[in-house]
Amino acid sequence: MATSSTLQVLAIALYFATMIGIGYYAYRQTSDLDDYMLAGRKLRPGVAALSAGASDMSGWLLLGVPGAIYAAGLGESWIVIGLVIGAYLNWRYVAPRLRAYTAISNNSITVPTFFENRLRDHSHVLRIVAGTIILVFFTFYVSSGMVAGGVFFESTFGSSYTWGMLLVAGITLSYTLFGGFLGATLTDVAQGLLMLATLIAVPIVTVIAVGGPGEVLNAINAADAAHNLSEPGDELHRTSLFYGGSVLAIVSAAAWGLGYFGQPHILVRFMALRSPADAKAGRRIGIGWMVLSSIGAIATGFAGLAYFFNSGETLDNPETVFLRLAQIMFHPFIAGIVLAAVLAAVMSTISSQLIVCSSALVEDIYRAFGKESSPTKLVNYGRLGVLTVAVVAILIALDPGGTILDLVGFAWAGFGAAFGPLIILSLFWRKLTSAGAIAGMISGAVVVGIWGQTDALASRMYEIVPGFIACATAAILVSLLTARSDDEIEREFSEMEVATRGPAPVG
Repeated sequence: MATSSTLQVLAIALYFATMIGIGYYAYRQTSDLDDYMLAGRKLRPGVAALSAGASDMSGWLLLGVPGAIYAAGLGESWIVIGLVIGAYLNWRYVAPRLRAYTAISNNSITVPTFFENRLRDHSHVLRIVAGTIILVFFTFYVSSGMVAGGVFFESTFGSSYTWGMLLVAGITLSYTLFGGFLGATLTDVAQGLLMLATLIAVPIVTVIAVGGPGEVLNAINAADAAHNLSEPGDELHRTSLFYGGSVLAIVSAAAWGLGYFGQPHILVRFMALRSPADAKAGRRIGIGWMVLSSIGAIATGFAGLAYFFNSGETLDNPETVFLRLAQIMFHPFIAGIVLAAVLAAVMSTISSQLIVCSSALVEDIYRAFGKESSPTKLVNYGRLGVLTVAVVAILIALDPGGTILDLVGFAWAGFGAAFGPLIILSLFWRKLTSAGAIAGMISGAVVVGIWGQTDALASRMYEIVPGFIACATAAILVSLLTARSDDEIEREFSEMEVATRGPAPVG
């Protein structure tokens, strides 16, 4: 047993060393704030796509999805379906326009700065409010990832939670602090490929161990019958998309896809593409990765259900099904690499969010007050921002008994509702105004806050739906009331449409 644990730790140590090496390479390529925050807008589509996928999915894809399928069946996959659809629409319609518009509109390198430049908000209120929202939500989001890292080491190796958390935080901080956006992005690519490989390997090997697809299906049906999951005459089983869910529950789960339009750590990948035309290849690669990874996660849940039902073993925590199968099916060193994929999912998200928090501090708040410095100082300020947010997140994560993990879904809804409609309106509607954007942002955030904290409402519908509607409605109504003619805005909008070969505006 000790030998197995040693080999697994060795594999994880090799993974850590690789991430630090990539971070050092990125450090050597970084010279100014554009490099540190957007990698000089030189991302290849494959790099951007894999980075966006890895930074988005986190450990939820390897732990949460297989666990939900294992426990409750295919009806739990509507969140995945909604996310894939949302990601496709984001790549298809938002990515090329956002890449073009952020470059045209005074070379905006963050989402809040883009809002300010696009809408000519000379008061800086919009930029500062947006930056503050990002900073607050993502600090807790980063902390939740660090908690997940600590829990991983505690549950997998029996180590101290605190030391495990500090190790994950320290390694992630090291390559993000020095490598910046490029370091986070390149490590995301390696982590995304590792996640994909393990999500393909684990279910395939498990299905073979069970005896093939037919035996897996037989075991799932037997599990249904043994646990009385289907009423007499009921044709719906765990393998049905509509098992166990009402129409409202399905809509609520699929609505997670709305969140994509407002996630700063995903949108920034679009902004860093070499050109708007790269979005097409990025979409194909990114959605291909998502579909294969999602199928692998779902298959892992079903294969695990069949394997453990046949063996007579019951998992106390369904979310450990991926980890348990990896340790059972593979040589300890290979199992260690598979376990590293879980850390990869967690760390890729942390690093991306640290960079966005750093940009919120330096670009969206510090420079909004007219503070200018040399390129070298700005990069160092960016690194200081990463360090500051990481330290605060670590302090929060020292208390694993808190409700930090509950804020993950809340933060996704908050960003999706506060920023999503504004991104869409900024790119497709000429008449959006700064007053409309501020009203929409505040309305979306407030509705999400109230709805998400009211059990009677949150239990019926995910808060992103009413928040998204509130933001869009307020933004449109206030913009119509405050609309004004601005030749520069009109010129930039037309230039963006030409750059992305979009259709001529209507009206």
